[in-house]
Amino acid sequence: MGELVSELITPYAGTSDAAGMARGEPGLPAGFTWRDERYDVVEQLAAWKESSREGARAQGELYLRRHYFRLRMSDENVWVVYCLRQTPRSGNPKKRWFLYTIE
Repeated sequence: MGELVSELITPYAGTSDAAGMARGEPGLPAGFTWRDERYDVVEQLAAWKESSREGARAQGELYLRRHYFRLRMSDENVWVVYCLRQTPRSGNPKKRWFLYTIE
């Protein structure tokens, strides 16, 4: 799985993939800023989605929660990042991208 990080990352402004957004997915940016350093996406290795039921009810509707990306980055590591489909009501809508693990 790699080293668990689970920290907020900031996508490069204006670099989101328009084709992904047209499909209703988050537009993967060209890179991210993490801990005041910039890291470019070199290659997308995989992508997947995570869904869960609404609330605690087993019969609740299934909702898409996160989009995950496994990426080769300019620091030569493989990152797993995710984008929240919706931010919590009390959360900042700009805080949607997170670095999950570094391999």
